[in-house]
Amino acid sequence: MFEIKPSVFAVRDSYIIMVPSPSPTVMWVKVGDRCFYDDSNGILRSDTRVHRMTVPAAVLDNARSYTVCVREMIERKPYFSKTGEVIEETFAFKPIEGDTFRAYHVSDAHNMIDEPVAAARAFGDVDLLVMNGDVPDHSGKIENFDNIYEIAWQITKGRIPAVFSRGNHDLRGIAAEKLADYTPTDNGRSYYTFRAGPVWGIVLDCGEDKRDDHPEYGNTICCREFRIRQTEFIKDVISRSESEYAESGVKYKLLIAHIPFTRDLVSLFQSEKETFIEWASLLREHVKPHVFMAGHEHELSVDRVGGEQDFIGQPCTVVIGSNIRHAEDYYAGTGFEFSNDTVKVTFTSADGSIQGTDEFEIEK
Repeated sequence: MFEIKPSVFAVRDSYIIMVPSPSPTVMWVKVGDRCFYDDSNGILRSDTRVHRMTVPAAVLDNARSYTVCVREMIERKPYFSKTGEVIEETFAFKPIEGDTFRAYHVSDAHNMIDEPVAAARAFGDVDLLVMNGDVPDHSGKIENFDNIYEIAWQITKGRIPAVFSRGNHDLRGIAAEKLADYTPTDNGRSYYTFRAGPVWGIVLDCGEDKRDDHPEYGNTICCREFRIRQTEFIKDVISRSESEYAESGVKYKLLIAHIPFTRDLVSLFQSEKETFIEWASLLREHVKPHVFMAGHEHELSVDRVGGEQDFIGQPCTVVIGSNIRHAEDYYAGTGFEFSNDTVKVTFTSADGSIQGTDEFEIEK
């Protein structure tokens, strides 16, 4: 029917296996002797462009492989629906293990596919892919979301975990309200925590990059209350620290958000400064993340605590890791090497060149 291209996203203590489906199908995955279905309360879903199957992380980590099972939906009727034969394909899976790991950060691709993939390949093999917003240019149509899964597939081949974070351009267009149905979320929430071996992370979503009443949005945005809900979410994570960032085996703690909210970003920063101050304070005093991965600014930079870009008390070093120039078909992303007490950052571009490097110690 079509090439099966799964991506495995880490959300909370599970993996969500996402598989694009250009034609009507039903789908499930087999891990060992268990099946995990894409269903709605016991009904296999067929009316979707992207299937999702949730597997407990421990189950897939132990099995180290999974099998995607697909049936073509020939005709769905109230009685005696017609489906095709089962097509199966098995994929190896490599969980993150040990004291070191490599990650690649893709943000602000804005419809580019080949260039971000080439930039990632210039960095080499990785153990984790971070997709940090604005991968499509907007959400004007559901087909735009296909770019997310094409990039994820070409980089991971479904064999390593990935993390997805929403960007501000993802809020724009009629399909934006359906984005949660087509991307990995925590029961529909675009902010969540995740665990992948020794890596724990928190994904935050700043929403749009201007005030809710900005005329650009045409009265379609209510991100202020959305951010307030995330303040309560951060507090809840802190209250459960022993099962989150302080859990046994956690060695690296990541903060991921498309917008680097510790910078002075004019309209958004001024209207939400108190909210972002509270976020930074809670994260700095309790969670103590080791690195903040961000995009949005279309630059490659490392903002250290107390530096000229630290306006509200960064919780950790901020790495802004994507740059794009459409007219030149230029794209650059960021590779991360985590090794005991240090993080090495390498900025790579689609032509295979290194755009710069940096290194900093992990603050305990």
